[in-house]
Order: sequence, then structure tokens, then C-alpha cells
Amino acid sequence: MPALSPSRSERLAALRAEVRAIESAGADGARDCLPFEVGAIDRRLAGGGLAIPALHEVAGARAGLGDDAAATLFIAGIAARLSMVEAGGTILWALSRRDLFAPGLAQAGLRPDRVIYAECRNDEEVLAVMEEGLRHGGLAGVVGEVGRAQMASTRRLQLASEEGATAALMLKRWRKADEDPLLSPSAAVTRWRIACVPSGELPVQSVGRPRWRIELARQRGGEPFNLVMEGNDAEGRLALPAEPRHRSPADGRARAA
Repeated sequence: MPALSPSRSERLAALRAEVRAIESAGADGARDCLPFEVGAIDRRLAGGGLAIPALHEVAGARAGLGDDAAATLFIAGIAARLSMVEAGGTILWALSRRDLFAPGLAQAGLRPDRVIYAECRNDEEVLAVMEEGLRHGGLAGVVGEVGRAQMASTRRLQLASEEGATAALMLKRWRKADEDPLLSPSAAVTRWRIACVPSGELPVQSVGRPRWRIELARQRGGEPFNLVMEGNDAEGRLALPAEPRHRSPADGRARAA
């Protein structure tokens, strides 16, 4: 085999370097995540935060308006922080029930001008809209509310999320009181249950910041856990309860303002 000329050798070396750079960029992108900026959560998550791009599922811990609203606000806080990663980031929110309260989402940090709502007739349409939005690649995140989603559908969403480099957030809503929406198989990278718990007492008679029990029921590459957290502030950030007995000094330093 004839020896390569210097010019060809240089071009080949440059091409190999370019390929390595592309592969490295892809590997780095696969590790991209959105941290909660709360040490007690981030250090328990594989990768230090919510993987992007990936599919994440959230449901209320029990059937009922309280836990369903908490799960909705939990997702809204994540979506709000996704929309802040880039200036003018837009969230697509697909739903089949007209019971979403926009002012409540705004209080959790998700401003009305950052959201496009897609009203669908059923779960199948919600899933289809989610997939199209994820493949578009120009959105900060895609949220969809469904009662059920087959394993094949969640796989398609995970692939679409990877293709469009966009986070997919699925709110699994209770349709029957005895049918946990997170028991069905799923390709989601994380699956969360959110429950309301009593707020902390205030020195004056008033309503305290909401508190939730956040359970990570499953995560790919990590262990499940659960914590009691204070609900979202106006920037979509959770916080550990203020009482010292609920947190370590390290958690306190990482506590969201």
C-alpha cells in the first residue's frame, strides 16, 4: 500500500479530529441537565439534575385535586426554569381538559407569554402533539397531560426528545381512584409522585408556602428517594423547609432563595 502524502495525511488527521469533536459534543449534550439547585435533590439525581433531552413523568401521589394540582405546579416550575435557560424560551403545553389555571402557573414562574397551549380531544392527540413539538427542536420544553400512555408511545417521545434536544414532561393524571397512573411500563428517564403535606407554621396567622412530599419513584441510572420540599417560588424554584432539623449545613448552602 503506498504511503500517504503529507497533505493527505494532514487532511485525514484533521478529519479524524473533526469526527472526535462531533462525538465529544454529542456525548456532552447527552449529559446536559437542568439542576434543581437544591443539593438534597441534585446530588441524588444521576447527572446532577433532570436529563435533557429526556422524557420525565409526574403524577399526583393520590387521586384528588390537591395532589393533582401539586403535580401540575411541580411540572410548571420545571417548565419555567427551562424557559429561562434561553431568552424567550417557549413551552408547548398539550392538554385535553380545560382545567388549567394560567395565573397559578404564573405564580410558579411560568409566564403566560412563554406558553403555547394546544387543546386536544384525547390522550392520543396529546401524545401526537408532544411528539411533533419535540421533533421541532425550537422549543424550551414540551408538556403533555394524559391519563394513559403505552410503552411504545413513551419510547417514541423519548426518541423525539433526543432528536429535537428538547425536554419532555408528561403529567400522568388519575382517571380512576384505584388505578395508579405510574404503574404502567414506561421509557421515561424519571418518574415522580407529588403529594401535598401541611405547610409550616408562621409567626402570624396566615397561609404558609405550600409543602410537597416529592418522591422519585424511578430514575435511570440512580436510586429512588423522597423528600419534603417547599413548593415553587416565583422563579419555579423549590426549597428545603427552613427548620434546621430538616436539612444539613450543605443543604442549607444549596437552598434556593
